[in-house]
This record gives sequence, C-alpha cells and structure tokens, in this order.
Amino acid sequence: MDFLDFGKLSEMATAYLPNVLGALLTLVIGFWITGRVAHLLRVAMEKNKMEASVVRFLSSLVAVGLKILVLLSVARMFGIETTSFVAIFTALAFAVGTALQGGLAHFASGVLILVFKPYKVGDLVTIGGGQTGTVKEIQVFNTVLQTLDNKHIIIPNAVVTSNIITNISGQGIIGVEFSFPISYQTDIDKAREVILSVAKNCPYILDEPGYGVVVAQWANDSVVLASRPFCKSGDYWNTFFYMNEEVKKAFDKAGLSIPFRQMDIHLHQAG
Repeated sequence: MDFLDFGKLSEMATAYLPNVLGALLTLVIGFWITGRVAHLLRVAMEKNKMEASVVRFLSSLVAVGLKILVLLSVARMFGIETTSFVAIFTALAFAVGTALQGGLAHFASGVLILVFKPYKVGDLVTIGGGQTGTVKEIQVFNTVLQTLDNKHIIIPNAVVTSNIITNISGQGIIGVEFSFPISYQTDIDKAREVILSVAKNCPYILDEPGYGVVVAQWANDSVVLASRPFCKSGDYWNTFFYMNEEVKKAFDKAGLSIPFRQMDIHLHQAG
C-alpha cells in the first residue's frame, strides 16, 4: 500500500472537504444562534421579574436542547444515522420524566406562578387548600408562607395551582370584615354611633372608600351589626385587632350590653 498516494488523498479531500467545512460552519453558526436565543430568553424572563434560579435553569435547558439539535444536524452531514440517537434521547427523557413526575409538576407550576403572578412576595394570601399567611419566598418547587404566629408553611407549587388562590392584599388596600353582636334591648343607633366613633379614631382605617355600620342579621341571641372599613394591605391585622378591642371597651363605657348564649328553663310541678 502506498501511503504517499497523493492522488487518493486529493480525491478524498475533494470528496469530504465540503462536508467538513459545512459541518464546521453549521457548528459555529448553530452554537452562536443557540447562545443568542438563550440570552434573549434570559433577558425576557428577567424583564418579567422571574425568579433568578428559574431564569438560569430555563435558559440553560433551552441552550442544551438547541446544542443537541445542532450536533445531530452535524452528524447527519457526515452520513451518520441519527434515528438511533433520537430514540435513545427520547427513551432517556421519558425515563427521567417518569421518575421525576411529581417534581416536574411542581416545577411547571412554579414557572406558571412566576409568569402569571397571582401573588408576589409580601402579599397576604390564602392558598394550598386554606393556608393563610404572608408570602416569604416563591421557590422553584415550593411557595413559603409566614403565618401571623411566625410559622413557616411550605406548600408544593402543584398544590397551589390546583386549588383556589385568594390574594387578600394584592390590591394595595383591603376591606376588613367586622361583626358586632348587640342584645335585642340595645339601641341600634347608639351602638352604630359608638362603632363609627372608634373607627374614626383608628389610625389604620382609610377615609376612602367610605364605610358604614348596618344590621346584618337577627340571630337567636343578638342583633348582629356589620362593618367593612378599608385599610392598607399591610395594616390588615393591626386594624382587625384594634377594632375588636376598642369597640368592646367603648361598648362597656357606653353601657351597651353584648349578649351571651343563654337558656330559659321553666319548671312545672307535677300533679
């Protein structure tokens, strides 16, 4: 065999050189486009104020996927059959997806929360089937709430998105529901005047929108007066506790009675 057969080398070079150059060009341009797409995706997600960890994960995931497609295209240019590679990748992706089914569901739900923003850090919410607290963190797989008694509740994001989400403070101001029972013998107008006076002196209640006191119910043992003053979202609990305490003190000072459950027993003498 003549290793110095330059004719054959020239023929092989002529045959394969276009493929080699095309493959190198495809590889360089493909990787450059991949980098640009990942960068634009990262910028778009950062503008939408998505969680930094989610931005990094998604941009890297897209970059790796596009690079794999570029490498498969280069392999086909050399005549390498890529069907078997695609089958292997598909089987691997299916196996990983099955193993991480729950985690992927929580991750996808976390992305939806960060994209559509039903709540944000600092909002007072009721989520996850009735858990109420202030949102401290929105993680990739979980949402962390802090309750009024300083407990941390960690709720999987898939549980959040599969339940009703109530954003209590997301509008900036919030109405605080109050019910004040009075006895049937108590003057309703006087009780209303006392409640409005306490609300006027409350440092957290806003003048607008306005509020009033109405008769909400005739209960078995009381007449229930209701009011819904508004305050800033961050003052919700301060308003709630202030009004409940100060209205009770004002009722006592004004001599207004608050009913309690009672039972009248009538005795009949036999015979």
